[in-house]
Formats: sequence, C-alpha cells, structure tokens
Amino acid sequence: MGKKGKRDKKGKGAEKTAAKMEKKVSRRAKKEEEDLEALIAEFQSLDAKKTQVIESSCPPPSPRLNCSLCAHPDRDELILFGGEYFNGQKTYLYNELYIYHIRKNSWAKLEIPNPPPRRCAHQAAVVPTAGGQLWIFGGEFASPNGEQFYHYKDLWVLHLATKTWEQIKAPGGPSGRSGHRMVACKRQLIIFGGFHESARDYIYYNDVYAFNLDSFTWSKLAPAGIGPAPRSGCQMTPTPEGNIIIYGGYSKQRIKKDVDKGTLHTDMFLLKAEGAGKEEDRWTWSRLSPSGVKPTPRSGFSVAAAPNNRCLLFGGVHDEEEEESIEGDFFNDIYFYDIGKNRWFPAQLKGPKSEKRKRRRGRQAEAEAAGEEELQLPPPQGPLEIVKEVVAEDGTVMTIKQVIPGAAEDKDRSGSEEDEEEEEEEGGALGQPVEPCPRSSAMVAVKHGVLYVYGGMFEVGDRQVTLSDLHSIDLHRMDQWKVLLEMDPKTQEWLEESESDEEEDDDVEGAEGGEEEEESSEEESEDEEGEQQHPAVQPGEAQAQYLARTEQYWLRLARSHMGPEAKDKKVLKVAHAMAKTFYEDPV
Repeated sequence: MGKKGKRDKKGKGAEKTAAKMEKKVSRRAKKEEEDLEALIAEFQSLDAKKTQVIESSCPPPSPRLNCSLCAHPDRDELILFGGEYFNGQKTYLYNELYIYHIRKNSWAKLEIPNPPPRRCAHQAAVVPTAGGQLWIFGGEFASPNGEQFYHYKDLWVLHLATKTWEQIKAPGGPSGRSGHRMVACKRQLIIFGGFHESARDYIYYNDVYAFNLDSFTWSKLAPAGIGPAPRSGCQMTPTPEGNIIIYGGYSKQRIKKDVDKGTLHTDMFLLKAEGAGKEEDRWTWSRLSPSGVKPTPRSGFSVAAAPNNRCLLFGGVHDEEEEESIEGDFFNDIYFYDIGKNRWFPAQLKGPKSEKRKRRRGRQAEAEAAGEEELQLPPPQGPLEIVKEVVAEDGTVMTIKQVIPGAAEDKDRSGSEEDEEEEEEEGGALGQPVEPCPRSSAMVAVKHGVLYVYGGMFEVGDRQVTLSDLHSIDLHRMDQWKVLLEMDPKTQEWLEESESDEEEDDDVEGAEGGEEEEESSEEESEDEEGEQQHPAVQPGEAQAQYLARTEQYWLRLARSHMGPEAKDKKVLKVAHAMAKTFYEDPV
C-alpha cells in the first residue's frame, strides 16, 4: 500500500506540473497566435478565390518537408498534402494537393475550393469509406522568419470520390499541436502525443484522443497502467485486433536557462482495447519487451504498415549534441517489426539472384573456352591517387583524395568482391546498388506491398538539404530499390544568414509559398518547362564549393556504416557513389 500510494501521489504531482506548464505555454503562445491568425486569414482569402476543381498534369512537387503522403484506398495513387520549405532565411508553407499516379509515374496537381490552411507537421490517415476519405488533423504554421508558430487543432476530411474538402467542427478534441501521431483503427481516428511550442516555451504531450468516424465525436481516453512519457515523432501502429503500438520518439526538457536537453526514446508500449463492442471501450497501457534486433536510437524516422502483419521503420537521424553544435548521423536502413511475434529485425536486400547466376555462368564459359592459355600482360600498376584542393567560400582549403585501384589489386578479388561488381553493374554508372541516400523525415507510403519513399532531408554543416526524390522497393521480394524520380540539384537553394537583412521586406511574400510564386516564375521564363518555385543553386564555382563540403559528410557517413576496419579506398568508393546519386558533377 505504501509504495502504491507514493506512486499515485507522484503521478498526480506530475499531472499538476504538466497542467501548469500547459497553461504557461498557452498563455505566452496566445499573443503569437493572434498575430499569425491574421496572416493565415489572408492566405485563406486567396484560397477562397478558387471556385472550381481543377486537376492538371504538372512537374514533381518542389522540395518540402513535414508534408503527408498516403496511399489511395482504391486507386493506384499516392496523395501528398501540405509541407514546408526552409532556405536558410525564410520558411515557406503549403496547402497544395498533389496526386502521384503510380502506373504512369507522373504527377498531377489537384486544386479544390476551400482547402485547409497552409500547414506542416500535421497527420493524415486514409479510410475506404464512401470511395475513400483523407482525414487531416493539427499541424503548425510558422512565421516567415521561423520564430513564431501557430498550432492547429482543426479536423478536415477530403472526400476523394467527390473531390471536396470539409471541416469537421466537433468539441472536445485535442489541443493545438504538431509532431503528434494519428492512425485509423476500427472506425476511429486515434491521436497520441505531439508538442506545442511558442517562442520561449514548449510542452510535449502523451495524451490519447479518439474520434468516432460514425458519430463524429471526440473522446479523451484515460487508459489504465503506466504509459509512455510525453514525446513527439514516435511510431504508432494499429494491430488487426484494434490495439495500438507505440515505439520511440523524441522530447526535450529545459535543464537551465536557454539550455535544453533532448531525449531519444527507445521504449515500446501496447495500448490495448478491452471490452470492444460495448458502449465504451476500456483501454490499458502495458510495456512491450520485443526480441530480435531493435533499431539503433534515432529520431526523424518514418513508419508504414507492411505486409505479413508487420510494420516498418525507415531512416532517421542520431544527433550528437555538443555545447555549441549538433552533428547528425543519418540512416537509410529499414527495420521490420513483426506484430504477432513481437520481434524486430533489420531488412536485408536479396538482390536479383537470377541475373547474377547468368552472369557468373557466362564468365565461367568464357574461361573454359579460353582454356589454360596464358596471356602476356604488362606489369601490374599500383593504385593511382588523385588529390584535389578546393577553396571554400570562407577561405578554408579542403583536400580531397581519390584512390583508383591498380590492375594488381584486381587479380586477387574474392568471390564476394565479384558479387559486389555484379551489384555495381546493376546499379548502373553509380558504381553502387541504387538506394535512397541516408535521410530523416522522409514521407513513406505502402501500396500493393510496395514501399514508396519521397523526399526527406540531411544536413551538411549548417546547411539543410531538402530532398524531392522518389524511390520504391517491393517489400515481398526485397530485391532492389528503384529510382522513380531523381533529385535535381538545381532545386536546392540556401541563403546564408548574413544575407537576411536585404530580404526582410520580402518576408510576408515568402511565407505565402506555393501557387503565387509558381505563377510569377512561369511568366518570367515560360520556355523553361517544369521550373521549380525556389531559385536554383548557381552552377560553377559556388556549386563546386558546396559539393566539396558535402564530400566530407559522405566520407564520414560511409565510414560509420562500414566500420573502422574498412580500407580507406573502399570507404572513398562508397562515399563517392553515395554523393554521385545526388549531384550531376560530384567532387
């Protein structure tokens, strides 16, 4: 009784503290949100001018983060909505709706009257009701300078059959937030966690809400047991039995004035529904202890439902926080979680074995035909080392060494190295099997057992690279990645902070993002088909300097994946191949 009483008292104290913090954050955020509401209203007045549904073929979406990507329940389509783009100075917000046609490998822009306001870091879920519905809750709007935030608490549904947006106004829902998670489960939308942030304060949540898709009513769940600590960006997966699985996530807390400490959560919980079919379900939290090989600690990972009663985790980043900087190791691996067996395991690409066997048999036949005749070859040459020096914008001289193996090294290759060569042939001119580069915050969706990975981001020093490529892999075969859309380096823009003084007058215009900018760019250069709405990186010396900086990132990443025992020339080869995936003229 004594221990239980202490736990109960401690739990109530934590609840009171959280309630006080929420009031404090809400009070300070109110003024900020009032300022941004006027800006949001201005954008909505522009959207109100749209009176017709227009679907038109278009180039791929410009680079963006924290949008949503969902598979259409009936058609071979993916639906992309919203997002943000940061170019080093300004934040652009979107409420555009794009359709990716899987069979045609083409994009279309769908303009529908009265859409939700521009937002990012929202959540979306698709249900098959009435020809398909896309439900969207929450998210955030940021001021152009990225210092003020408005957190939405609205609920919208896109009726896919009739192509109409509808805002659902029901009381008793979650408070405004972003970074939360939402899944459709047994005719309900279940929402967990997230955070609310103002210029000075923030709060993370671990509350659970349910929205009934039949009665259109909200209810706040009060599960028994000890649940997850407050967090955002976690994995949330429904089970066939109507339960919910929570894994990982991120949160931070203030340890002293202006100093925050981040936490990467690696725990796992089950939210179990009991008494299903009765008027009110009873829910219970319990901790899971899965077997197998768990993902390494990370944030910014992406999750999706997978075939065979599994869910998957892709990519992410592990930040090493130092006093004045944060260095991140980015990932492009896949982990599966088997729901029935409560087991994690890393995905292994099998590769197209039949093609390998054919090539190997062909080589053996050639060798037999040649008999034992020995050819007179010139003396073997040693490795050739190429050294490049590039002067960066800040005057730093960067030395990049590239080692080209000599003929002597090729004589003693093992069978495993021959396999590597075969894989390189499959990967084309890149010299590496095709795969998405390491990244965090990628958008993922699964359709017909195929995983689609769109965009994401990685960092090189202080620069953020926002991706807009599209890859796919068959989760049944797990043989190889396919590149459906390559990233165009010309869409990358990064403005240094020192340039911001000249741009202050354009802040409001920059915040609009999207359509208005596209119209102006089309007028300026009508003959340039598919021009992106952000200015491009200028070619030439500036781009070469940027590529030199990214080479250091790829070398460090390749080394971390291959281990300290790997030879330098192998690491350089892998790093060069990774970089070449993205840049037309790699260093």
